[in-house]
Amino acid sequence: MGDGERETWTTDEFGPSHAGAVGVLLADGTVPPPVYFDMSSGGGGRSVSQWNVYDGRVGQAPRAAALRAVCSCGWTGPEQRLDWEQIGDQELQDAGGRAADICMRDWDVHTAEVERSAVPLPESFTALVSQLESEIETLAKSSPLAAVRAARCLEVIAMQTAYWPAREARKDAHPEQAAAALGLDERAARQLLARFGRSGPYR
Repeated sequence: MGDGERETWTTDEFGPSHAGAVGVLLADGTVPPPVYFDMSSGGGGRSVSQWNVYDGRVGQAPRAAALRAVCSCGWTGPEQRLDWEQIGDQELQDAGGRAADICMRDWDVHTAEVERSAVPLPESFTALVSQLESEIETLAKSSPLAAVRAARCLEVIAMQTAYWPAREARKDAHPEQAAAALGLDERAARQLLARFGRSGPYR
């Protein structure tokens, strides 16, 4: 998604495997490189890929022709064209805000599709998880330490019950298959199975 600093979005379940952001396209359809900002006090600078710096005014930043949602998995959303005649002298941060919001919603749809394509969980299980979450939140209001202990119990249960399934999955499932089933990239899926299976990620 580029090496410059910018705001990104993640979900608790998929984390950096599906980190989203607002991407920029130039008039020729290319993705611009990060914009480098010198630090006035010396000692280096910052490379920035935040969409609103591409207004053709700041430093050597080119002017964005369109915004689109991008994801660390390689997915990209539809283009949201920017009308510079209408933008005029407005700050891109303000004038492009609606397009950026649409990009975030597009990425939300993408992560929902990732969730649907992952291996399904029984409704009885998801209902139980939802109930446990509610119980811990309620417990936290009267006893935060008890809520922490309850969460710790779930953590212990997860490590105990996932041990053999994780080892079997590592043995039987192709890395690409495991990644798709878990909604992660192959590296993250390998690390997750290694953590639950208590083994090195490259065995």
